[in-house]
Amino acid sequence: MILSDLQILRAIEIGDIQISPFNRDSLGSNSYDLHLSPHYALYKDEKLDAKKDNPLRRFLIPEEGLTLYPNTLYLMSTVEHTESYNCVPCVETKSSVARLGISAHLTAGFGDNGFTGHWTLEVTCVKPVTIYAGMPFVQIYWEETGVCLNPYNKKSDAKYSEQSELPQGSKMIKNFM
Repeated sequence: MILSDLQILRAIEIGDIQISPFNRDSLGSNSYDLHLSPHYALYKDEKLDAKKDNPLRRFLIPEEGLTLYPNTLYLMSTVEHTESYNCVPCVETKSSVARLGISAHLTAGFGDNGFTGHWTLEVTCVKPVTIYAGMPFVQIYWEETGVCLNPYNKKSDAKYSEQSELPQGSKMIKNFM
């Protein structure tokens, strides 16, 4: 079951959901708007290798905005740091963003019960489009699951726990070690 706005507020009240910074105006009927941080990254190399630590170049979105171009993978992140317990967080592109031809989270929009951190977004577009830091970009919603025996942030092999606002590249290399 997807949580309603009232259930989200109750989960925040008891600590099952944490959002920082929290702004009540960003709460929708069944979701919460997450905003685009000023940080983004691009892979340095044209060809990526799943068995390697692919280096990133890091940048800041300028005040006048950043124009995205097709056939480029941009790693971006959310302003908000979230934590979720006893529910599974899911992130999807806001429809207003998708209608600009932007895919803000490819297919990795499912988080684990116990995920804590800023969300790294895998952003692509179909036409050149200018975006801005701070704009509502994705929405997070939660599926009720109940108590989890092994929350993500307690796993010794949790590769993406406590992500900072700096977008993170793939850590698939850790699966081969």
